[in-house]
Amino acid sequence: MQLKNQKKIGGALRVATSTLLALNSSVTIADEGDWEIDSAILYYSETDRVTAIEPVITAKRDFGEEKALNLKLVIDVLTGASANGATPSDQVQTFTRPSGEDSYTTSAGETPLDDTFKDTRVALSTQWDQPLGRDYKISLGANGSKEYDYFSLGINGSLSRYFNNRNTTLTAGLSFANDTIEPEGGVAQKFSSMVINTEHENDDEQENDDEQENDESKTTTDFLLGVTQIINRRTITQFNYSFSNSSGYLSDPFKILSVVGSDGRAQDYVYEYRPDSRTKHALYSQMKYHLNKDIVDLSYRYMWDDWGISSHTFNMRYRWMLGNKHYLEPHVRYYMQSEADFYHRFLRSGEDLPAEASADYRLGELNGITLGLKYGMTLANGHKMSIRFEYYLQTGDANASNVPGILKNQDLFPDLDAMIFQLSYSF
Repeated sequence: MQLKNQKKIGGALRVATSTLLALNSSVTIADEGDWEIDSAILYYSETDRVTAIEPVITAKRDFGEEKALNLKLVIDVLTGASANGATPSDQVQTFTRPSGEDSYTTSAGETPLDDTFKDTRVALSTQWDQPLGRDYKISLGANGSKEYDYFSLGINGSLSRYFNNRNTTLTAGLSFANDTIEPEGGVAQKFSSMVINTEHENDDEQENDDEQENDESKTTTDFLLGVTQIINRRTITQFNYSFSNSSGYLSDPFKILSVVGSDGRAQDYVYEYRPDSRTKHALYSQMKYHLNKDIVDLSYRYMWDDWGISSHTFNMRYRWMLGNKHYLEPHVRYYMQSEADFYHRFLRSGEDLPAEASADYRLGELNGITLGLKYGMTLANGHKMSIRFEYYLQTGDANASNVPGILKNQDLFPDLDAMIFQLSYSF
């Protein structure tokens, strides 16, 4: 099962989840001692690929004196198919499923998709906020998630300092996570060949080979330093710098590369191998401006890492108030990314293997645009409800001119599009 991808939903899904499951920003302010409940359900569907349903429940209780407890439950249910990394061909191709006990085929001219992308993830998190004196605030939290073959635990903490009559807030945060993956069929060795298992008389032998390494782990440390500034009664700004370091097993155990001959047809399929560490840096800025009753929300993020990837993210929302209890909120997001140093759409037979290589399209050069519209309203009982529709389109590299043989006539970088629906309710 392709659960390595599921942890962060991957590519477009990861973008949609982080953007759309941020619950309604105009939440109800709970009285001291009361619980404030935010709920949402996300439906995400890629054309001919992944479908996800993700309900979220967040509960917050105000204990007075700026002390608050936050609890959050997320459930991901994913099904469908994802690209396994192999190139399309003018012939039918056969691949072995991750379990090693079955196989699947891809028709000529089609992107190879593995339809075993399915599982359920349950994630729980808790956060406690409280002041330290008049000018400081501390936040401490923990989180965990469990999938069929993926387990993650994390802790985090942050300290905020208020200045200038609380018009300026400086925040520093630190988090640590440890993840363990036990993929079905075991962890493949670096660039080991996929055994095409069309007959199962050697299943036991294959299973024993695959299980030489049954699990891997990785650790991630994140640091954030940010400042929030109230400019005037209409304008608030935020600037963040974030640092992230991951080490351990960072490959995707289900992704492969095609090793092609001079005619462009695959002669072998090998499992990918990525560097065992990654360091990322990001700069983020955001401004919210109250224009009469309406709100303009603009943000920009620049990220770069030691894998050679850099990205730009532009985001804009405009909350158009339709009276005191209704609003419309158009949303536009544009994302552009360069490819990783070790990204290879395919490998060539007879040439030396690189130190690392992956054909995962999420590591390639790509652009993504999200267009959406949200409608929100406050009900007569004071509860709040919103509904959002989004369309996401991702495009990659155009076909390169130096590809061999039949690959010149294949779509090596097909577009990916998705429809997203979200319903939120707060009380």
